[in-house]
Amino acid sequence: MNSKTAFVTIVGRANAGKSSLLNAIIGEKIAMVSDKPQTTRTKITGVLTQNEVQYVFMDTPGVHKAKTKLGVHMLQTVKDSVSEIDIVLMVIDTSKKIGENEANLIETFKASHTPVILILNKIDLIEKEKLVSIIAECSQMYDFEAIIPISVLNNDGIDIVFSEVTKHAVDGPHYFPDDTLTDQPEKVLAAEIIREKLLQLLNEEVPHGIAVTIEEMKEREDKDILDISANIFCERDSHKGIVIGKNGAMLKKVGSLAREELESFFQIKVNLQCWVKVKQDWRNKEGMIKNFGLQ
Repeated sequence: MNSKTAFVTIVGRANAGKSSLLNAIIGEKIAMVSDKPQTTRTKITGVLTQNEVQYVFMDTPGVHKAKTKLGVHMLQTVKDSVSEIDIVLMVIDTSKKIGENEANLIETFKASHTPVILILNKIDLIEKEKLVSIIAECSQMYDFEAIIPISVLNNDGIDIVFSEVTKHAVDGPHYFPDDTLTDQPEKVLAAEIIREKLLQLLNEEVPHGIAVTIEEMKEREDKDILDISANIFCERDSHKGIVIGKNGAMLKKVGSLAREELESFFQIKVNLQCWVKVKQDWRNKEGMIKNFGLQ
């Protein structure tokens, strides 16, 4: 039996449902999800092996207008991720108007000559008549390999997406062990789980200026507890106060929610310690962006 691979990049504007789609396809939560724009900051790889075919999915940051150096790096990640791969999944939120971000992505496709499947997500939020008009509009924008209406929330159409992607698998070796789910190091996954809780609990501009690093992650000798030490960085002293909360209430809530998910993910009791620190305007400092692994 010949082995095959399919390298797939998932792109789209912020909050279109790219990370949720990746999680649904892989069958495990490996990408952080929230309703805040720019939740995904780097390329996240999900791996699924079924019989002879290994699928390698790359979730990318949402396309947006860059306002910081970090934003510039995020957009470059998207552009780099659509070249020399087998297929692109372009995800559109059907409840929002198609605009400049989608047009810019399509120009990138034209330059790279990459085959693209258009994914129309959140069809549960619109009327069928509107969906028909969106399909007609998108058909004029680019010669898509397929246009697939889905609802990730309702797990509607995911099997069709998977079937279309399979058509683009090519002969080649499996680049990851067959039981691999992601190439993300455990420390990165732990940091993202903590940042996800911060995004879910904090409002307005504060979450976008937050980065999380894992300083220590060590299983005790008796192997019944995983000790995790995390630093939460924010850009202003006022933001530090918000993250900590009155009498430490917000930080305790973040820690409690993160600990619960960490224990579920790693299947071990977790002792989580979080500290909050300030790094002024770190999103515009190349050195800090690199230190946080976001370059």
